[in-house]
This record gives sequence, structure tokens and C-alpha cells, in this order.
Amino acid sequence: MNFRKLVIAISCLQTLFLTAQHQVTMNATLDAALHTITIDQNIVYQNKSRDTLDHLVLLDWANSYTDKTTPLGKRFSEEFLKRFFYAKDIERGSTDIKVIQDDRNHMLTWQRFEEQADLIKITLPQPLAPGQSYTLQLAYTVKIPSEKFTRFGFYDNGDYHLKHWYITPAVYQEGWQTYSNKNLDDYFSAISDYSIEFELPDIYHVTTELTESELDSNIPNYKKILLTGNNRTELIIYLEQKNSFYNYQIGELELLSNIEDNDLSSEMKKVATTRIINYLKNNLGDYPYKKIIITKDDYKNNPVYGLNQLPDIVRPFPDGFQYEIKQLKAITENYLEKTLLINPRYDAWLKDGLHIYLMMGYTEKNYSKMKAIGNLSNIIGIRWFHLSDIEFNDQYFLLYKNMARLFLHQPLDLPQDELIKFNKNIANAYKAGVGLRYLETYLEAPNLLSNTIREFYDRNQFTITGSSQFQELLQEKTDKDVSWFFSDFVGSNSLIDFTFKSVKKKKDSLQITIKNTKENSMPVSITALKDKKPVFTTWVDSISNTRKVTIENKDYDKLVLDYDRVIPEVNRRNNYKNLKGLFNKPFQFRFFEDIEDPSRSQMFFIPEFEFDNIYDGFTIGAKFYNTTFIRRNFSYKITPSYGFGSKTLIGGGGITYRHFLADDGLYQIRYIVNGSKRSYNENLFAWRFSPSVTFFWRPKDLRSNVKENLSIRSVNVFRDEPGEEQLANLGDIINTPDYSVFNTRYLYSDFNLTNFTSYLIDYQIAKNFSKIAATINYRKLFLNNRSINLRFFAGAFLFNDTERDGDYFSFALDRPSDYLFDFNYIGRSEEEGLVSQQIIPAEGGFKSQLDTPFANQWIATANANTNIWNWIYAYGDIGLVKNKGNQPNFVYDAGIRLSLVQDYFELFFPVVSNNGWEISQPNYSEKIRFMITLSPKTLIGLFTREWY
Repeated sequence: MNFRKLVIAISCLQTLFLTAQHQVTMNATLDAALHTITIDQNIVYQNKSRDTLDHLVLLDWANSYTDKTTPLGKRFSEEFLKRFFYAKDIERGSTDIKVIQDDRNHMLTWQRFEEQADLIKITLPQPLAPGQSYTLQLAYTVKIPSEKFTRFGFYDNGDYHLKHWYITPAVYQEGWQTYSNKNLDDYFSAISDYSIEFELPDIYHVTTELTESELDSNIPNYKKILLTGNNRTELIIYLEQKNSFYNYQIGELELLSNIEDNDLSSEMKKVATTRIINYLKNNLGDYPYKKIIITKDDYKNNPVYGLNQLPDIVRPFPDGFQYEIKQLKAITENYLEKTLLINPRYDAWLKDGLHIYLMMGYTEKNYSKMKAIGNLSNIIGIRWFHLSDIEFNDQYFLLYKNMARLFLHQPLDLPQDELIKFNKNIANAYKAGVGLRYLETYLEAPNLLSNTIREFYDRNQFTITGSSQFQELLQEKTDKDVSWFFSDFVGSNSLIDFTFKSVKKKKDSLQITIKNTKENSMPVSITALKDKKPVFTTWVDSISNTRKVTIENKDYDKLVLDYDRVIPEVNRRNNYKNLKGLFNKPFQFRFFEDIEDPSRSQMFFIPEFEFDNIYDGFTIGAKFYNTTFIRRNFSYKITPSYGFGSKTLIGGGGITYRHFLADDGLYQIRYIVNGSKRSYNENLFAWRFSPSVTFFWRPKDLRSNVKENLSIRSVNVFRDEPGEEQLANLGDIINTPDYSVFNTRYLYSDFNLTNFTSYLIDYQIAKNFSKIAATINYRKLFLNNRSINLRFFAGAFLFNDTERDGDYFSFALDRPSDYLFDFNYIGRSEEEGLVSQQIIPAEGGFKSQLDTPFANQWIATANANTNIWNWIYAYGDIGLVKNKGNQPNFVYDAGIRLSLVQDYFELFFPVVSNNGWEISQPNYSEKIRFMITLSPKTLIGLFTREWY
């Protein structure tokens, strides 16, 4: 008996040792003039693991801002965020460590991780056994970065929002759980008890979740405050000269926030926040701290992406709704982040999923009839669109489906730093939340999942946990197998798409064969409709390929898969089977583009008014197409229009089909057939017809900008033959008005902020010529902010019998003739005037117009430019041009390039060339060249490249 008590006592003591928190004490002093904090710190590290440790790891994320080569700096560059790369030294942060020693003043051996300047490894003089503690003493100075990078740091007005401003122990769980700061909001530090004496200028008001008390300061015009708090993972402090926070007491919890809505009274704000806190208390449990801080910075870093982000002048939602949704998003995130210790880099999907699941539940409970576009859905004209039918909660699925249709989706359990930005910030969290609703509906027990979530939260506050513990708890609560959700839905990148393979009517039954078109094994519901109302529903489990189901035949009208639309299927258009009549879905013809309605076959039309070229002028027409806001694999468009300049009906059309094969490697084959009619000169038209097939490759890492494609196409051009007067202006280039060119191209590109590499190999063959060409582009942005751009082009005819067509099919030195009609020339046949000065960076790539502008045998050129200041560059081009019967001709030019919007709008001012000093020659304005991109698709890519 005594032995048994002894064992129990030892076990209790061991548990006590293994659950004791680390103790962190600090003396910190802010120097507002230098934006630094000087810190003397003690860390009492408790070995709460069952392993003996020979070293400790500390997080020093303040040092991640030290230069451009840290993981954070590289991350900013990967996402084309230039403000950090070009930042001044005073705007960057760092940590200057003076001392790391033990409590007996013995200096300790420490080092920063290789290529991870924000992680510190401290070698212990003696192994640290389980249950033992070790005291570290540190002295260091933190230089606070500017807030312009992450919204945390020092502000131009002198305020401070402090985050990652001190050194803290990393988490140890079966090894050190360490990783660098990459601006992913995934700080994972060991839970500790804190006591901080903070001295700062007395002009600042301090806002923090810690308990505050005043102390005496010995520094003139300074004040000292004592900040204490237990069971904390991260300390965020707001220092403001004018307090921006308001507060509400909600039971025993004090809520502080600076999220504003000027049209909402203080009483209404308190009602909204109280309702949110009570909702979370009922669905999760009590918040364990006395204060919770909700800031506009937190919300801006992780907002609700959707129409509720409209500017204040557009308010389609009821008074207070936008404010309440902002608070709901930020409070729920804060609630989960501060209390559930789930690895935010490697297991983030669970916390993200719970976050969105709780938000959907709140909206459903309090705003069950709220539409995604709010009151706009009631406006005549808008209410005719399917968009007006979309519930507010439907936007989560739609934003995920956008990435699925783009084939840029990624598994939920993929580490956060391997996700592309759109998936990390939006799509994966939304998929996880929608997935939990799918799981909840499948369980067919209304409160089972919500009760499990509450129990999981209650069990795991302040303990390291994760999705495996959640799965185990959920499986204990149900007889249904939920492993498919964690293996196929969470752990797989496979999309979801169910369809009816066949339905056979028997005398008194229906034999239904359901096909899962994707590589997974998930359940789906079947609903039978009678008089447009659901009368029967059943779930079918584990469909990995096809599954036969027999149900009673009660003269149903229609069968529908996933009638309640809770499954995040990539394609819901094939979920309908009409048991009476010829067509599964009615046809719908709509003015303007709309959200996809899976219950209808849709076609849209929209008027178009644009400037095409100087010959057709402004055009007015219509586009008939089937593309919705979210891309489809099969799409078509017909675009007839009338050119006011040519006074003729012009336009085009095309069909595109995208066949996706795999997640990486050869992942897509795209088939396109298109045709068009446009003017190529005054009162002369060209018809172009081109079928093509393109193969696309990509690496497994979707964050990589490496792209490869191989295109094979046939370009068929039919041109009007000019009359005698027109021929006099055109010379002899129209002797072959109609021609066909077989073209194959291979393109490799790796586009990044600091390094850009691409090469193109192009082969063409036609009746009268065959040619091959190669282009190499290289761009390098150096750490000193200097850049260099290099381009090499070489091309040669394999045979050339096009003398009768002049130089129409020749290589061009500065302005290609574009006989394949690939480029958007404003005036493709002009030889003088402003539009003739437009250049396309293709073929020779020269900017000056020289005496030998074409090569009918071979050509080799090199183009280079480097920045002088900001967007002003110096450029230079050299090359050899070889024409039949002539010696190779050496050519060169140089000048100034103004890159107003790089690759989209640029001006070129020639200085010197084979023509001499062009800058001093008459009519200099006619020598200036410009590059312009008017394509909306290309311009949109300028803004979306950091997200995809």
C-alpha cells in the first residue's frame, strides 16, 4: 500500500515538473529616438519533455528584419514586395546580443542557425534532464523595424506596435519545433510566465493584454510599468501617444479594440461584441485571460475577403454587419491563437478550419438570410442574377473553388511556407471550414461535431496538441468512419467531383451508379425530388471509383447529388439527373457575367467598347460566352464588333479546353481553336485561323515561378489584296497575301523579383521558308539595389524563298512585321507617325531605326540595360545582321530607358547608334520609341503575380 502511494506521489511530482511553465523576466527600456529597446532578460527554462537536452533553442524573430538575405527578406522578394528590398537601413530591424550567460555569470557558447538569423542555439555545459530547470541571462538591444513591412513596428508618427520584439524559448516536442519568420503569422513559442519592467517616455499610452501596474522611474520624462501574465505564448504591446482603443466589460472579460465604424453607436458596438464573446463561450468555452485585444491591424492582416470589404461609401449590408463580421473574424482568431497550442506552420489547417466553421455558424445563427452581396440582391436588375441568390457563407466555397478551377489548389496539411499566398491567406482556410461543415452533415448528428470541438478546446487549453488528437476524439464520438476526411480531404490534393454514370429504372426501384471522377474515396448524398421538393436523402460511403445504389422508385422527377451543396466539389454541373424529360438542366441566357449556377446551362453576353487599332478605330460589339466569374475547363466566346474607323463588321471567336493531368510535371494540355478578322491597313483586312495544342509543365513546389510549355500550332492568314493605290504605299510585300505557317515553341521561364531567367526556342516552316530562333532573357537585382537586364537573340533561315515578299517574313532588328499576328500593334503597317514608334521587345530588340532593319539570312543581337536611378535605365544593343549577297553588318545603339511600369509601359530615348549622335539630330521626337500593353489580362497579371 505504501509502495503504491509512493508510485502515485512520484508520478504526481513528475507531472508537476513536466507541466511547470518557463519563467521570463525582463527589464526593457525604449529609446524612441533610435527606435531601440534595451533588454536585460532572465529565462528559467523548464525541461518539460521526457528527453535529456544538450542544447536550447531561442526564437529571435526581431533579427529576421536585419537584411535582404534572411528567410523573411527572401520571402518578401518571392512575393514581389519591393518595399523591404529597397528599404533604408534605419527601417530594418535587428538584434544586437551583448551577453548570453548562466545564473553564475558563466558565458555560454551560442550561435545563430546557418541561413536562419532569427534562431539561436545555446550549447549547455551539462545535459538538462527531464524535470530540471536552467537559468539563462541575456543582455541585448532590439532595433525595431518600420511598420511598412507587416504593420508592426515603428510608425512615422512615433507610435509603436510591438510584435516579436524579444527573445523567447522555442517549443520542444519530440524535437525542437523551430522555423524562421516568413511573415506568415505563425509564431510558435513555448508557453511561459512573464514579468516585465518596461521603461518608456511618459508621452506613451500602453495597451496590452498583460496586467499593468505603475513603478517609479529614475529616468527624467520616462515612466516605468510592470507587466505580468501567466501562460502566455506571445506578447504584443501597443505604444501610442493618443490612445486609439475603446473598451467594453463583458462579464469578467475586458475587450479592447480600435476597429471602428463611425456610423455605429458605442452601445451597438458593445451589443455586437458581447454577442460574439457569448457565442464563442458557448461553442468553445471560457476565455482564460482577463483581457482580449482586437486591432484593425490584426484584421487587415487577415480580413474577411469578400464584398464586405467594400469602401465605406458602398454599404450594401445592414448597419453594424460589417463591423460585427470584422470583430467576429478577429476575436475568433485571437480566441483560438492564444489558447490552442497547435503548430501554426505544419498543422495550421485545424485552427483555420475551426475559425471559419465558427464564423459560418455565427452568421447562420444571427444572419441566416444574409446574402453575399447584402442588400444589393434586392435591386431590380441585380436580383435577376444568380449572384443575388448566393448566401453570405457561400463565398467561402467560391473563393476556394476559384483556386481549384485554376488548378492551383494545395493540400490542407501542407506546411504554410509551401503554400502560394492566395491559398495561405484565403483558399485553404476556407476549404478547411467548408470541409468541417461537409463532415458535420455527413455525420447526420446535428450537435456531434460542435460538441466535439468544445470538448477538444476544453481538453487542450495551454497544451501542445494537433489534428491527430482531434481525429481520435471525433472517432470516439461516432460509429461512422471519419478517416476519409483526414486522409483524403485534408491529406490529399485530389479534387472532389461526383456524377451519375447511369440510372436504370426497374419495376419498383432505381438502380443508380455513381462515379467519383477523382482519385479519392469520399461520401456523397443522393436526394430524390418530387414536384421540385426533396422527399428522400441517403448518404453513400467510400466511393473510390463507381458505386451502385438501389433505392425505391416512387415516381421521382429528378435525382440530385449533394442537394444541400455542402460538399466543396470542383464541378456541380453534373450532379443532376432528370428522370422525366429530355434535358437534365434548363438553358439560361443572361446579360453580363454571373456566378455559375450548376442547375442551369448558362450563356452570357456583354457589350464591348474598345480601341482596337488606328484602322478599325473604336469598336462596339458584343461578347457571347460561357465563362463565369470562376474559370471553366471548357470555354468559348464569340465577339462580333463594328469598327467605326473601318466601317466594317470585324471580331473573332475561340474555343478552349484545358485538360489537367497531374499536380506537377506535365500537368496540363490546352487545346485552342480561334479565329479573327481585323484591319491590317487602311481598308485592308486579315483573317486569321489558328488551331493549337500546348503542353504545360510545372514543379511540385507551386511557389516556384518556374514554368515550361511547348506549343504546337498552325497559323493560317488570309489577307485582302490591295488595289493599285494601296499597293503603291505598301511596296511589294503583299505578293503572298495568303499563307500558312506551322509553328512550334518551347518556353522556359523563372520569374522572380531578384532573378529572372527565360529562354525561348521557336521553329517555323511554311511553303516558302523555314527558320529557327532562340531568345534568352536574364535579369538580376543585386543587394546594392543595382540591376542588370540582358537579352540575347539569334535566328537563322534554314531555307528562304521569300524574295518576292520583300522583308515581310525576315527577321527584324527593331520592329517585327508580325506576320503571325501575335502582337497588339496599334498601327502594324505604319512606317511614319507616332504609332510607327511603338516597339515590341521581340527578335532583334533594337530601339533605333537603322539602315539595315531586317535580316533575310541570319541575325544575332545582344540587348542590355542597367538602372541609373530608380526607374531610369541606360540601355545598349549590339548585333550582326546578315542578308543574302552581303557581308554581316555590325549594328549598335544606346540610350536612356524610362521604365514607368516595367514590361508594361516604357519609353526609350536613343542617344547614339550607327546613325550617329541621334540626340543632336533633327526631328528627335520621331526617334523616341515606346512600349505599351493595353491587354486587360496582361495588366491584371501585374497585380495578381504575388498571389498566384
